[in-house]
Amino acid sequence: MRTALFVNVLVLGIAALVYAVRYVLLIINRNTLLNSMVAGAAVWLGIVASVAAIAAVFTSIMVLVRWLIARRAAAFKHHGLPERRSVRQLVAGCLLPLVNLLWAPVYVIELAMIEDHYTRLRRPIVVWWIAWVVSNAVSIFAILTSFATDAQGIANNTLLMVLAYVLAAATVAAVGRVFEGFERKPVERPAHRWVVVPDRPAVAASTGPVEMEGREPAA
Repeated sequence: MRTALFVNVLVLGIAALVYAVRYVLLIINRNTLLNSMVAGAAVWLGIVASVAAIAAVFTSIMVLVRWLIARRAAAFKHHGLPERRSVRQLVAGCLLPLVNLLWAPVYVIELAMIEDHYTRLRRPIVVWWIAWVVSNAVSIFAILTSFATDAQGIANNTLLMVLAYVLAAATVAAVGRVFEGFERKPVERPAHRWVVVPDRPAVAASTGPVEMEGREPAA
């Protein structure tokens, strides 16, 4: 999980850097004609970076959803309570675009409350939630403006792509802090108390005659 999130942040950061370089090249191209190989490399690097970023984000989302489902199941079982949400409901609420902006944080908050961690994790969850909403808004706007054909429109879209990838990286880092907050306090398992009972010393058999109390020994 930690590796997937780290790689995701790294890939998103590289994608932002690639588009930042493309933006600089667009500015240079206004006054100086770029070499065709440089221009082609910039275009293809942007495509590769975008595909890699999409793959990294998708992988992280799937890993996080599986972790959330397993963690909720363990938490509810530990407290002797039934899981309120079905697996299908959790998957749909986390994966459906725009719908997940509301329900995924709600599922995380429910988990924090059942584990009694909400007071400690409230701020990281809110920061992640806000970052996620803003990141989605900027990404949607960047997609809508990606069809521009004029030089200024292309430059503006490239700058938006830089911002979108930076915000996406910040969102992944924020959800990583939420994940670490949960993992710092793992779901407790029922404790098994083992009691060591010392061996009782064997009662030595009496060799003397056994008589009823109050009677003289038999002759």
